[in-house]
Amino acid sequence: MINFSEENVWKLCQDVATRHPSELQYCHVAFISNPRRSVPLWRQRAGKDEDKLVVWDYHAILIYAPDERAVVYDLESSLPFPTHFWKYATETFRSDEALRPEYHRRFRLVPASVYLQQFASDRHHMKREDGTWIKTPPDYPPISTPTCKDNLDSFINMEQGTGLGVVMSLKQLVNRFYRPNVNTQAPMPPQPQAATAT
Repeated sequence: MINFSEENVWKLCQDVATRHPSELQYCHVAFISNPRRSVPLWRQRAGKDEDKLVVWDYHAILIYAPDERAVVYDLESSLPFPTHFWKYATETFRSDEALRPEYHRRFRLVPASVYLQQFASDRHHMKREDGTWIKTPPDYPPISTPTCKDNLDSFINMEQGTGLGVVMSLKQLVNRFYRPNVNTQAPMPPQPQAATAT
């Protein structure tokens, strides 16, 4: 499956930085992939069956965690926008225990401020060998930095000690953002514009 989740999340981060700059420190970008680049996620709008299962090569989400509560922004999800972290994790990731090891999800967690400054994609992964688009790109120019045109693979790579941020297992991600003994009412998150690049 093909989408522009990494650009959608970059645009969400940009919106928070512009409209709610003090909240950006509570935002984290999570890239989801694995060495095989084959990660099952449920409750995805592109899913065809009842469970809306999609096997992505990678996917990116925004996690907003101002305190012990957290919410997830996923423009490809069929769940509400945003969704409380625990609901999102249980319905979208479910459990690695029921999956063969080659499908276990890994997560590269990057602070949103770092992502805004460092992410770049020339969208070459969205083109066929003949140069035509697999999926029509967004109408804004590709995201780049003054020194880099494309580093998407460094965010998708789930090898420990490489790239920006930290690589985690599903259990580590859940332990980081879920606190079972707190008020489950979601925090009042910033309301980014839901402009998608899909």
